Amino acid sequence: MEKKLQNSGNDCPGNTCPKNPVIRLTKEFSFEMAHVLNGYDGPCRNIHGHSYKLFITVKGSPCNDIRNPKYGMVIDFGVLKEIVNSLIVNRYDHALIIRETPENHTLLKELKANFPKIEIVNYQPTCENMIAYFAAEIQKELPQHIELHHLKLHETATSFAEWYREDNL
Repeated sequence: MEKKLQNSGNDCPGNTCPKNPVIRLTKEFSFEMAHVLNGYDGPCRNIHGHSYKLFITVKGSPCNDIRNPKYGMVIDFGVLKEIVNSLIVNRYDHALIIRETPENHTLLKELKANFPKIEIVNYQPTCENMIAYFAAEIQKELPQHIELHHLKLHETATSFAEWYREDNL
């Protein structure tokens, strides 16, 4: 079921702003992360890293309460930054992400004992799977009146995956 955005009017001076505008905001994040694609038939089956760029776009209507310190904002960019940093950037920056399999369980235990930033996941850590996971995690933490519109995750300067809410209803 689609989340209903709060559109209760707008207090623009001189009526110069359209009532109830729906605005998209995007914030960019960067992090360095290594991964390995177990069972892959190309060079990415080896541990390697990327400089990731993550673009988060949300959608909503600006706050129309003139007494609210967030008046005129869809979401405070600082709030969006806190959400994404706590869920993704702080967790994955300078980490190694590996899918757990029965064959590598002992190795992962040894890695975790010796390196603090090993992230063990139950999916193949491709750009496609990571962006879907990121979208699900971010959606859970956004304020109710904010809709996650789309994400774009650059693995390299020329290769990226995109997730759109409308494709995943």
